Amino acid sequence: MGKAMQTQSITIELPEPVMRQLMRIAAATQQPIEALVTQSVLSNLPPSVDNAPSELQADLLAMQRLSIEDLYAIAQAPADAEVCDRQTELLERHEDNQLTPEERQELTQLRQTADYLMLRKAYAWSLIRWRGHKLPALQDLPTPA
Repeated sequence: MGKAMQTQSITIELPEPVMRQLMRIAAATQQPIEALVTQSVLSNLPPSVDNAPSELQADLLAMQRLSIEDLYAIAQAPADAEVCDRQTELLERHEDNQLTPEERQELTQLRQTADYLMLRKAYAWSLIRWRGHKLPALQDLPTPA
């Protein structure tokens, strides 16, 4: 088991139906209501940015204030086709050990840029879901041109 978390107390008022449901689940699972409430809160918080690269954390946290429309725009933003083509070209040359030191650095930068784009997109989708919106099926997502 993981190490025990330090706790703090908070008093909240729950509607009677929610409290009854918690009591039924607590009895059925033989868990304290406090554990169920903690689990519910933890599973319904916005995604943590703690494991994201430090240079992206502030940007990801700022995304929590964006409108749902802005989040969808980020989530569905296409990658730049020219940048993708350049990265593919460099990767092919990398496989053949034909990159100059400058091209290796460029490839590293392009990989990082692509990783950050994907992380921002994934975080936008997770915020969209956290806000209660249904995520589209994979086949309904826009495909790159």
